[in-house]
Amino acid sequence: MSLNLEGKLVLITGAAKRVGAEIARTLHGAGADIALHYRHAAAEAQALVAELNAARAGSSRAFQADLLDAEHLPKLVEDVARHFGRLDALVNNASSFYATPVGKIGAREWDDLVGTNLKAPLFLAQAAAPHLAIAGGAIVNITDIHVERPLKNYPLYCAAKAGLAGLTRALALELGPDVRVNGIAPGPILWPEDGSFDTAAQARVISRTPLRRSGSPSDIARTVLFLLADAPYVTGQILAVDGGRSIFL
Repeated sequence: MSLNLEGKLVLITGAAKRVGAEIARTLHGAGADIALHYRHAAAEAQALVAELNAARAGSSRAFQADLLDAEHLPKLVEDVARHFGRLDALVNNASSFYATPVGKIGAREWDDLVGTNLKAPLFLAQAAAPHLAIAGGAIVNITDIHVERPLKNYPLYCAAKAGLAGLTRALALELGPDVRVNGIAPGPILWPEDGSFDTAAQARVISRTPLRRSGSPSDIARTVLFLLADAPYVTGQILAVDGGRSIFL
């Protein structure tokens, strides 16, 4: 496998923490320069940029943006392309995730969950497409295994991610042959920070995962690397990285 991204520039949304930060470290380790998007996590973003730049000077910069402000998303892309002089890949990783039982869904929840999980990836891809076409680049969208079999009490999140899965396939058709577009559907990787999955709930999920364990952020990051660096004939696909959970939901 030729997992080399030397000389490439990758924009990663939600890259300051958790899975996004691991994706940034992994792609940087493969030689890529990293445009690290964040919304509120300024301290974490700047710390990660300092870490990456210590390893390779001038290889990373943080860019703040509210992904719900669709009108300003083209500016984010242009700022990145202007600073680095190119854009080779876009990883739509940023996501909102929380329960929205039917009867408690309002406009705020709609705007947030659909905005971060579907609307922002679309407008970022649209803005990035001309740059990616020049580079022969790629997009990776982080979807969810619950696109196919919804998670109870999360209908809006599941619908938004299902839209992103459909968008992934549609963009592969629209942007080919110059730009490849694929998705990754994670299973149990990191538990939500809000405590919505207690120890018992986590155990139930793991008991229904054939590999009988949760995954790690590096499992997602290495799959992103594969799709960007060593999958030149793969587009329009969504790869489950879930320990087999999607076959046993």
